[in-house]
Amino acid sequence: TQSSRATTLFAIGMIIECVPNFSCGRNKVIIESLTKAVRDTPRCTVVDVDAGFSTNRTVLTFFGDEESVIQGAFNLCKAALEHIDMSTHSGEHPRMGAVDVCPFIPVSGCTMDDCVVVSKRFAEKCGSELGIPMYLYEHSQSREYRKKLPQIREGQYEALPQRITTEKWKPDFGPPKFIPSYGATVTGARMFLIAYNVNILGTKEQCHRIALNVRTAGRGKGREGLFQDVKGIGWFVDEYNMAQVSLNLNNFEVTGIHTVFEACKKMAEDLNIACIGSELIGLVPLKSILNAADYFIEKENLFIIDERQKVKLVIERLGLNSCTPFIPEERIVEYLVQKPPNQPLAASTVRSFVQQIGARSAAPGGGSASALIAAIGSGLGSMTGWLTYGKRRFADKDKVIRANIPSLHSAMNELIDLIDADTNAFSEFMIARKLPKSTTIEKEFREQQMQNGLQNAIKVPLRVMKVVDKCWKSLEAMATHGNLGCISDVQVGARALEMGSWGAYQNVLINLEDINTEEFVTETKLESSRLHDRAVLSMQNILDILKIRQENQSKL
Repeated sequence: TQSSRATTLFAIGMIIECVPNFSCGRNKVIIESLTKAVRDTPRCTVVDVDAGFSTNRTVLTFFGDEESVIQGAFNLCKAALEHIDMSTHSGEHPRMGAVDVCPFIPVSGCTMDDCVVVSKRFAEKCGSELGIPMYLYEHSQSREYRKKLPQIREGQYEALPQRITTEKWKPDFGPPKFIPSYGATVTGARMFLIAYNVNILGTKEQCHRIALNVRTAGRGKGREGLFQDVKGIGWFVDEYNMAQVSLNLNNFEVTGIHTVFEACKKMAEDLNIACIGSELIGLVPLKSILNAADYFIEKENLFIIDERQKVKLVIERLGLNSCTPFIPEERIVEYLVQKPPNQPLAASTVRSFVQQIGARSAAPGGGSASALIAAIGSGLGSMTGWLTYGKRRFADKDKVIRANIPSLHSAMNELIDLIDADTNAFSEFMIARKLPKSTTIEKEFREQQMQNGLQNAIKVPLRVMKVVDKCWKSLEAMATHGNLGCISDVQVGARALEMGSWGAYQNVLINLEDINTEEFVTETKLESSRLHDRAVLSMQNILDILKIRQENQSKL
């Protein structure tokens, strides 16, 4: 297995996995040429190149956003058209094309429907620009008789000359014409496939018995297994000196890694054999790990809100280090391909931020400052919770404190993101103001862009107010039950939240003055006014609660 990573990673946002399988696993020059075609595509991150000699097939794994994965896959097909000759190809794996299959998988910030659109755009591009016959499968295919890869690939490359000319098997995109040197490509959208092995100190036969119980097909018709979208077998791994239940989870949202692990562990116990951890093969989406974390947190009544701690919990509970080290930065997709978001204000020092506020520039201004002030307010509430939780003298308050820290912690992080969002929205409006206005068309376009910019500039501070609004109930709980030593912190937190909301409210009102959509103005004024009024009342309520607690404390 070769591994290659692009040096240019893309910012947090839409992440799509693409796993093209191309029909060359023996010629290193050709493999590198095709890999380079993807690696050189802007914003494509190649993470694995797995070449099989006996199959004469290479599985390439790369990630990107919508546009980059389409272009990367297209560049691969273009290179395959030039370098691979299917008329001389042989190998153990079924195949029908130079780029045999090219699935798109949603990972983060996108849906299956998004990937269906991506696959169809890719198929249309290859069909029209390269003249390649393109077939759709899985979620991208509406016709049941050709949804599965084996259905489309029946008879393989050798049967394609006859099949492609029939009405039933003509391509979804591209010409219904056989290309001897290339064949055809199958593409579509599917779920992320997780290869997962559960370690058992037993025999291959015992593991296979467990696999038959958990896999979807079970022991055959009428004797189906426990879980949906699961394939599995039992085998013995000489290098580990132990057996494994080897599973493919085709949809981790339906059947998660924690679900099959717990089932395999219980069945092993029933057979009086030991389950000693598990092994994830290749990359996994962060959500599959966090789903497992949520399961164990609920099962064991744990209190963990930090993402990295949740990952550590899953590694320990599933025994993911039992075969080889599980390094999150190398094995979790989002950690591998993402870089920190572009948030210069939030990432700056306090000194730098204040100096930028005080500079001769309209941005950052009151909007970003309001988001920061509100973030400090929710942060002080979260801090109060942490300084109360886990202390023996406040043990009777643990339940209520545990219930209210997460919302304040989450609000703090969202408000930090809104610091830069406010400045960015204002900058977009300023760019629109500088558009040309010499002709009637230019004036109309400029006005529309300015209106769009203003509405976006309003939505950010309005969002600040909404996030603050969700904090009041939890901050009231901290005021009522929190550590008495943090009373002044909660007081500052309450005033900071109200001030952040008030500042955001003023930004909403001043920008509404230039909006020419009456309905938008009316609805936004009403909503922001209600949020403002609630903030004032909620702050005062919390201050009153704290005052009473202070007075009662002084009487003791």
